[in-house]
Amino acid sequence: MSHRNARTTYQGRLLIIERHRAGWPQAHIAKGMGISRRCVAKWINRFATEGEPGLTDRSSRPHTSPRRTSAQVEVAIVELRTRERRGRDWVAAELNAAPRTVSGVLARHRVPRLCELDSITGELLRASKKTTVRYERERPGELVHMDVKKLGRIPDGGGWRAEGQTTRNHRSRINKTRVGYDYVHSLVDDHSRLAYSEVLPDEKGTTCAAFLERAIDYFSNHGITRIERLITDNAWAYRHSLREVCARHGIAQKFIKPHCPWQNGKVERLNRTLQTEWAYRQAFTSNDERAAALAPWLEHYNTQRHHSSLGGLPPISRL
Repeated sequence: MSHRNARTTYQGRLLIIERHRAGWPQAHIAKGMGISRRCVAKWINRFATEGEPGLTDRSSRPHTSPRRTSAQVEVAIVELRTRERRGRDWVAAELNAAPRTVSGVLARHRVPRLCELDSITGELLRASKKTTVRYERERPGELVHMDVKKLGRIPDGGGWRAEGQTTRNHRSRINKTRVGYDYVHSLVDDHSRLAYSEVLPDEKGTTCAAFLERAIDYFSNHGITRIERLITDNAWAYRHSLREVCARHGIAQKFIKPHCPWQNGKVERLNRTLQTEWAYRQAFTSNDERAAALAPWLEHYNTQRHHSSLGGLPPISRL
């Protein structure tokens, strides 16, 4: 295919033929146009066999690709990615394929990137924020991220996800019957992505402080015996109620800039994963059922789930 720096375009090839018909030696044509004699001979021979259409650009794609991924595997890759909305490393591990093969297949079928999709519905978004600068601490415990995610409680019998929009639960919502919220507190290690979460009834200062104590014990039991820095947003509970706990354990507190949640991005990403893979992954029939499913999922997240940021390995691999 010709490009802006190509020696011979379609017009240049016509010039080669015109000069050849005028009696120019092939060596003189090559020297005058700054190309090789072999190139001149190629276009003259192609014109002799195919005529003027033979001078047009051709695709550089090979006629055969014997090692190309089979159609069945490509269909399986696209179907699994569309259904599960997971990264290439997870899809590759599930189908026993190379990650670069998965990337090539998804690009060939023009499957949108995960950052361009709604994390809950899978619908294509008009625009999305992409992270341009990534960082990672050198050792476990050097920096941990903490945050709270508020989730609507599930009424007994299940909400509209379980029973449909025309059920008693939907009518209750229309009648403004409040079922309240659960608060999912989370702590994640910057280096290893080891995570700990609990479903608690509120986000008050004493609740946050007690959660941090339990999270520190959890991290210690998994090999992170020393937490050096803790980064949170600027919530009042974090600024005033965690001082004593941090001072007792020798933890330096850090706060993100106001209205810049991406500075606490690793726990924010965990919050999104919690929603898509635990809270809204299936229709629960009660709030207690969903809360009970958090601990098994968290164990899977830390010990088995493939993380693209860790080269397809789980967080426990770095501990």
